[in-house]
Amino acid sequence: QEQLVESGGGWVQPGGSLRLSCSASGRTFSTYYMGWFRQAPGKEREFVATISSSGSSTYYASSVKGRFIVSRNNAQTAVTLQMNDLKPEDTAMYFCAAARARGLRVGDYAHWGQGTQVTVSS
Repeated sequence: QEQLVESGGGWVQPGGSLRLSCSASGRTFSTYYMGWFRQAPGKEREFVATISSSGSSTYYASSVKGRFIVSRNNAQTAVTLQMNDLKPEDTAMYFCAAARARGLRVGDYAHWGQGTQVTVSS
């Protein structure tokens, strides 16, 4: 079973960048699709990005496409989310998650981290 721990959140001004990391402890990390989701106060958790098990395929929500980049290092059992040109509407708790197949919904993912807070404001 994958244990996931996110890091890298914080406060940043609009237009700034942050890099989130997710470290996995399981032995089967390289077999999982990895996803990033976010949840703002009072809102449902929403899909942000996903990357295939090999890292060869990625997919992004339209709201972040062109600004965020997801990548992974299977040797280090880690996945990252590089967030550029951040906007106040990107403020949320960000979660990484693991799934056995490509998915865009919360229910597609079996394993979740505890989340890391990202706040974008001036």
